[in-house]
Amino acid sequence: MTQEAINQYSVMLVDDEEDVAKTIINKINWDALGFTVQGYAHNGLEALEQAEEHQPDVVMTDIKMPYMDGLELSRRLKKKYPSVKIIIFSGFDEFEYAKEAIRIEAEEYILKPIDAGELSDLFKRIHQALDQEFSEKQNINKLKHYYMDSLPILQENFYTSLIEGRVSEQTLQREMMDYQVSLDGPFYSVVVIHNSQSLSPAGINPLLITMSVRKLAEEQLAKKWNARFFSYLGNVIMIAQLRTETEITELTDDCEVLSGLAKHVAGATISVGIGKVVSEIRKLPLSYGGAREAISYRVIYGRGKAINITEIAPEDHTGEDVSRDWDQYFLSIVKSIKVDGAEEVKAAVSAFIAACAPKNPSIQDYHFFVMDLVSELHKLLKASQLDADLIFGRESDLYQKVTRMDLTELAHWLEATALKIREAMNENRISSTRSIVMRAEDYVHEHYGDQNLSVEQICGYLGVSSAYFSTIFKRETGKTFINFLTDYRMEQALRMLLDEEQKTYVIAEAVGYSDPNYFSYAFKKKFGMSPSKYKAQKS
Repeated sequence: MTQEAINQYSVMLVDDEEDVAKTIINKINWDALGFTVQGYAHNGLEALEQAEEHQPDVVMTDIKMPYMDGLELSRRLKKKYPSVKIIIFSGFDEFEYAKEAIRIEAEEYILKPIDAGELSDLFKRIHQALDQEFSEKQNINKLKHYYMDSLPILQENFYTSLIEGRVSEQTLQREMMDYQVSLDGPFYSVVVIHNSQSLSPAGINPLLITMSVRKLAEEQLAKKWNARFFSYLGNVIMIAQLRTETEITELTDDCEVLSGLAKHVAGATISVGIGKVVSEIRKLPLSYGGAREAISYRVIYGRGKAINITEIAPEDHTGEDVSRDWDQYFLSIVKSIKVDGAEEVKAAVSAFIAACAPKNPSIQDYHFFVMDLVSELHKLLKASQLDADLIFGRESDLYQKVTRMDLTELAHWLEATALKIREAMNENRISSTRSIVMRAEDYVHEHYGDQNLSVEQICGYLGVSSAYFSTIFKRETGKTFINFLTDYRMEQALRMLLDEEQKTYVIAEAVGYSDPNYFSYAFKKKFGMSPSKYKAQKS
């Protein structure tokens, strides 16, 4: 393997004796070993701060250091970054140290003075271990490629499960994401394309004819109907997506044209069964059952035709209770408002109106429908802590205004209202993020003198996870929480030093440092000189 091909990993050195660290840095040809010395820290606390900014692959630390020793540093690093490799070196050949190093899963415990050859061999072994871990991650990527290659088969199996009714409502969305399936509707019809094998051209495998018919159907129908094709029980199945229920007539006509083309192009006699239109993915089995039933009517209407089940076996919908679907469709609108884009919200509203609006209602029935709708919207606003006036405006009588709308106007009003609610919720999320950061800053301003103040403590106060908090805090402030806390403590220390003329050890305790020496170290790191020298220069 050439040097250019060697994977590069980062190393952090931690030792309070700078000469020792520099000696280690100069003893090793790091680049040849595949490592880059990323940083150098003088103690465990400084190392933790650096690790938060740039997570190293390997940390090589002394044990005996001020403020935080190497063992405590290693424990904290392993807890926060489990994959980090730890090397502990020390001038003390003590069994307890070695035992503790084993307990925290350090890669090696080595004694000073450090032999360059031994250290090079050690880093070679660590590099191999890191390469192996990297290779395993690469294998995961290979599995992803295999998954993508297998995706068409997985999708066909999923479509089969859909029309058979074997996909539960609870797992539907997850499986659609897993198999990268998009079925936006808002309406659907399952189409069964059946090739009459007894009428196939002689000398040609009927399976080849069926595949030829599928290719022809995809060419003719896929784009217009945003269709999904798959093979099932010897037939070609198509899930067509419709914009309105009335488009089923046009779909039937297109399938009739397909039958003629199949006869002309492939010499195939195909019968096409078109199932009833449904507005929910989970109702595809109902449409599929209708399509299969339509195919069975070919003995009456003749082979080589497109047969629409709703035309030959219409259902009586008189008195149908659509209210049973109300909750589910309205919840779909709510879900889209909360997590989806504007187009998904519009589709959910369209599906709600199509499924739940009363058909040929009396004036009284229509008014009841509108009143229920407005009441549910008010409940949603209240639960989301949104101001109704912000969404509806200051209407003196909202019910009266909405009940005067016809169904088309109502659909437009509901769509606009849903989009307003979505925008208001998004603004609330942004405000909530800013509020959390502001509360954290206020907490620091009030508790910076607490020596135990930490990310974990403030997250407990805020009621959020440390991962979420760290992300939003840095995004909003441009600093990690530890850096923000340190900067604020130093600002207060500087004020006390110059304005109140306090002793260094008093200031250290007041701004949250239990060790005055470490406070002086942190102050010098921030301002370039010790507190006493800084005060003398400003006097």
